[in-house]
Amino acid sequence: LREMGSEKNVTVYHGDCNEVLLKDVFPQCQYKDYRRALCLLDPYALNPNWEVVETAGKMKSIEIFLNFMIMDANMNVLWKNPDSVAPEQALRMKKFWGDDSWRASAYNTERELFGSIEVKATNEAVVAAYQKRLKDVAGFKYVPDPLPMRNTRGAVVYYLFFASQNSTGNKIAEHIFKKYRKA
Repeated sequence: LREMGSEKNVTVYHGDCNEVLLKDVFPQCQYKDYRRALCLLDPYALNPNWEVVETAGKMKSIEIFLNFMIMDANMNVLWKNPDSVAPEQALRMKKFWGDDSWRASAYNTERELFGSIEVKATNEAVVAAYQKRLKDVAGFKYVPDPLPMRNTRGAVVYYLFFASQNSTGNKIAEHIFKKYRKA
């Protein structure tokens, strides 16, 4: 732990966010103590574990902004042939998603002349399934449609999610998202 400059109420934690948030930060944000938090999960890859997201939702005192790194998922996990994905990449997705149900959201089974094949779902279908999971499994009351964030070539790099128990926070996030969807 280290203080930032003259600010006595700012603490910097070093380490894996998946451990530090659960062990050091979230316990300070108890609903019963009237303590609230806004958690920004801004990874470069699919590395925040589902346990962190689900814990925030179940605590009912933490709102989150989360970047779902769809470009990383597409490059390393969500391939046309799911059987050719490296096991360590599939494990990363499992940790991010929380279980293996990501596969049912990422692939549709289609019948062909000689049997069935798995066909990759759209990014929007995968993201919609994660949005539903934030509500149904993590227990967030409000999860507006995520905002697709694009690179200079127009490709979606990640989807920005907001999840909350608070209607006011939700209204603010929806207003901001709506503004940027029009831009």
